[in-house]
Amino acid sequence: MLKSFFLFFLISLSFESYSQEKVLWSYHYDETNEELVLDAQIADGWHIYSQVINEGIGPIPTSFTYFENSDVKLIGKTIEPESIREYDENFEGELNFFKENATFKQKMKVSTSTSVKGVITYMTCNDTMCLPPKDVEFVITINKL
Repeated sequence: MLKSFFLFFLISLSFESYSQEKVLWSYHYDETNEELVLDAQIADGWHIYSQVINEGIGPIPTSFTYFENSDVKLIGKTIEPESIREYDENFEGELNFFKENATFKQKMKVSTSTSVKGVITYMTCNDTMCLPPKDVEFVITINKL
């Protein structure tokens, strides 16, 4: 009986560790710099990949999709901080990724109060495994004075 309980306890813990969020996203509009700020807080031991990776290796790069809005003009591409470039055991190659946190920025011109909607797509891995790619929808309200 004790052995069965212990096995059940270990299985429960393993499912709990897989179900927790490994990346928490927050986002806002920076009116001073006229840009969206999309911030990823990454759990200890985990990482997300850069927008720019060696595509022949295999992970899903982080990407940002912005839905059409006639009141918003995107300027350039989404900018990312300097990434870490190291050998990735999961994909057996050199890849660019972020640990702990990463702040992405998208410059834009906004003509009136509106909202920006989009999707962040990313893949989270640690040193031994990867979770399936995930999409996070976001809505950022912009109030022009």
